[in-house]
Amino acid sequence: MTKIESPGEKMPTPVGQGRSVARLAAVQALYQMELSGADPLDVIKEFIAHRIGREIEGDAYAEADQEHFKWLVLNTVSRIEELDAWVSSALNAKWTIKRLGALMRAVLRAACAELVARPDIPARVVMNEYVELAGAFFSQREPAFVNAALDTLARRLRVEEFTPSDTSSVDVETDNAADDAVTDNAGDDVGTSAGH
Repeated sequence: MTKIESPGEKMPTPVGQGRSVARLAAVQALYQMELSGADPLDVIKEFIAHRIGREIEGDAYAEADQEHFKWLVLNTVSRIEELDAWVSSALNAKWTIKRLGALMRAVLRAACAELVARPDIPARVVMNEYVELAGAFFSQREPAFVNAALDTLARRLRVEEFTPSDTSSVDVETDNAADDAVTDNAGDDVGTSAGH
């Protein structure tokens, strides 16, 4: 029998949903830190105290897996150079992660952190979660770009999770989605393929 939530009583957030909310919050926190230069621990405290699971301007935000949120923010920040190198390796040779907008960097860095350090979470789950997350922030072109970049990264970082017939890694530059433009912080069209 399903338990009915009574007024004032919170139903537990399913693990998958809690992690999805944690990923969203982590990307927002990483973006905020990059733009403001704020300390990661201060931003984590702010998000937990004032954003995650709270009502903001009439919108109720779901509870997040707070441990996953903290881990994701701190892990991403602590290994940012390694993650940037991995992400850059999946981009066109003429592109670096610094040419991408701050929000796109936050999405790709967080996803890469999970691919590198959380083998307990299947690569395809990580990819799907961040492509969906990109869809919440961007138009159709950017989620396709995220999909192509994460597909390349996952096949390099988690080879064992892909069958031999589907391990042919394709750099983002050769994927049709990557031929579309990605927008930088100023809203300029900055493209992702060698032809741009």
